[in-house]
Amino acid sequence: MNIIDNDLLSIQESRILVENAREAQKALATFPQEKLDEIVERMAEEIEKHASELAMMSSEETDYGNAQDKVIKNRFACKYLRTRLRGMRCVGIIHEDKQNKTMDVGVPMGVIIALCPATSPVSTTIYKALIAIKSGNAVIFSPHPRAKNTICRTLDILIRAAEGYGLPEGAMAYLHTVTPSGTIELMNHKATSLIMNTGVPGMLKAAYQSGKPVIYGGTGNGPAFIERTADIKQAVQDIIASKTFDNGIVSAAEQSIVVDSCIASEVKRELEHNGAYFMTQAEADKLGSLFYLSDGSADPEIVGKTAQQLAKKAGIIVPNGTTVLISEQKYVSDTNPYSKEKLCPVLAYYIEDDWMHACEKCIELLLSERHGHTLVIHSRDEEVIRQFALKKPVGRMLVNTPAVFGSMGATTNLFPAMTLGSGSAGDGMTSDNVSPMNLIYIRKVGYGVRKTEEIVNGAIAEKASTMDRVSQQEAYNPEDIQMLHRILQKALEGLRQ
Repeated sequence: MNIIDNDLLSIQESRILVENAREAQKALATFPQEKLDEIVERMAEEIEKHASELAMMSSEETDYGNAQDKVIKNRFACKYLRTRLRGMRCVGIIHEDKQNKTMDVGVPMGVIIALCPATSPVSTTIYKALIAIKSGNAVIFSPHPRAKNTICRTLDILIRAAEGYGLPEGAMAYLHTVTPSGTIELMNHKATSLIMNTGVPGMLKAAYQSGKPVIYGGTGNGPAFIERTADIKQAVQDIIASKTFDNGIVSAAEQSIVVDSCIASEVKRELEHNGAYFMTQAEADKLGSLFYLSDGSADPEIVGKTAQQLAKKAGIIVPNGTTVLISEQKYVSDTNPYSKEKLCPVLAYYIEDDWMHACEKCIELLLSERHGHTLVIHSRDEEVIRQFALKKPVGRMLVNTPAVFGSMGATTNLFPAMTLGSGSAGDGMTSDNVSPMNLIYIRKVGYGVRKTEEIVNGAIAEKASTMDRVSQQEAYNPEDIQMLHRILQKALEGLRQ
């Protein structure tokens, strides 16, 4: 009887992939920015033709979200991201200051290991492939098991297009036999330079144990605060549009609404007018019991379902047209399922006396799962907005915009990204909207603009000037000057050798 050990197969494949990528990256590192840009354009152009097909495939394979919204995300990565990448210099001389005689040289990091979530498998894969090649890096993907076929199909299209325009073979690849052991081997390999983990928390510990730099686009749990000066109608429309997009699976989506007490009733009416259903305590308890499994992990079968599907699953009767389910809450706690991230159209609703109490509630929510992903404030009071920006432990704060679209750079001028760093837990090396600039080293070049003698004489003059206020006679010490000359002379001789 033949026994196939998939772990061993996956580990062996991982080693081959990284070693091939290392060699391919050496060639890729010699490509000028213009050649990299041509490859990126062709990749984006080709994958855009398959945006709808891949959205449908993703929805069917994962049973998450809805295909129509996935098409929007896929096209956002193909078109809008591609537009923003044009003209961006990542390799070679990327900045030159002729007045101060300095230059910045972009240097690719090397081999990148990319992990993508099952919730947005296509758009995240496209995005990572484009920014990796744009910055001259080789990239190897470990597909999410729940979205493996979709991610592999996406990468097959991208690789074929890229290699057709000169991308070295092996510079973009993926693990075919996917196991945790194989993924860990990818991350641990000595030729791996960087790990990009988007929405795969189960592999985060192993990523850190690899000792490699980690960019982590984590889970969200971000609140939205509606302050008393806000345009209430617009704020509610923004929140509903954001939380229902792709059935709430985007990690940046609002998880809670915090409302100024003086406008709470008006906000509630507007929410109900836009399809929100406020559950009774008993109904909220029924639904809340479905969010997590007995071991405390989130139930994946709740992810990306519509409000109507969730209500039916919980045995709750809701009106036709219900878009979002809302539970009024008072406290944040580890045992409260509504204090946590919910990747479906469900929101917690908190009422606070004023913006200062709302500020504290938002901090509680952001720290409850220690992810600090995204916060939204709806307000026309600039001072309140500034106070929130200064005090919140969060990667990005958005103002008067839907969280999903604002965070990814669609309705804001943030960089268009599908990997959004977190800001409070220390998870990952950046809280940026991750761009190609996060995937390079910057080599600093500085021309000499002052002579050593100027530094020596300047240091002596500064010392003499300072000491003169005490005693000019005590300040002049020939032995100090002689010692300084000897030290500098020795340093200069060392540099010449």
